[in-house]
Amino acid sequence: MRTSRILSSYLKNRPAGSFNLLKRRFHSTCYMRSGDRRNVPVERSAPVVAASWRSYILPGAVLGGFGGLVLFLHYNDERRAIPKGQGVKFERSSIQGPIIGGPFSLIGTDGRLVTEQNFLGNWVLLYFGYTSSPDVGPAEVQKMSKTINILGSKQDCKILPVFVSIDPQRDNPSHLRAYIREIDPSIVGLTGRVTAVRQMAQEYRVFFRKVDEEGGDYLVESSDNMYLMNPNMEVVRSFGAEYDAEDLAEAIEREVKKGGNRHSG
Repeated sequence: MRTSRILSSYLKNRPAGSFNLLKRRFHSTCYMRSGDRRNVPVERSAPVVAASWRSYILPGAVLGGFGGLVLFLHYNDERRAIPKGQGVKFERSSIQGPIIGGPFSLIGTDGRLVTEQNFLGNWVLLYFGYTSSPDVGPAEVQKMSKTINILGSKQDCKILPVFVSIDPQRDNPSHLRAYIREIDPSIVGLTGRVTAVRQMAQEYRVFFRKVDEEGGDYLVESSDNMYLMNPNMEVVRSFGAEYDAEDLAEAIEREVKKGGNRHSG
């Protein structure tokens, strides 16, 4: 009885907040039974599920963001690319200039920096490829060489051929120089860092991606187009793989004559 009166007096004089705390502790307690005996009460521990989800948020967000970036770059490259084998004549905007093309900074086969400024004043035939291409690449570079030779026989039509490697990891300046020398030493070879090549390819709407093969080797899938650029380094025409050297030379000659007439008029 004395114990009951002391507890009753304690609870009566205790603040309401403390009493509520006591009730919460009482209701969170359970008893383990064995037969009819009550054992020592065991408090339930707070669930750990609520805290564990936080450990997955940061890694998931990082992986999701990286995957999204890769998909965006791949989609953006494909969206901007000129479909394989399709030649296009480009119109100019009076405000923004050519709809494709732009500045670039790459490395020549002599190891020196080359930008678009180095080609000003020349008509340029530009091709994006790589030296390890098994079939299409060599055929297109040889077609470029033949086209230049056809046009070179005409005194009023000089074209500068430029080959840009889309496989800079393997095509360093010395390797690219040896490759071009075997086909036509008059071709200007350009390579550079992966980021610089990718940036230029995006500017010129060239799509390319690595395709892994057995043994750790790989190919590079890409759009196969040549670009004719006027002396202001503006793209005026794209030629697909369906053009042979004679047709290509004839089409380029027409564009150069039209360009000359515009400048003289």
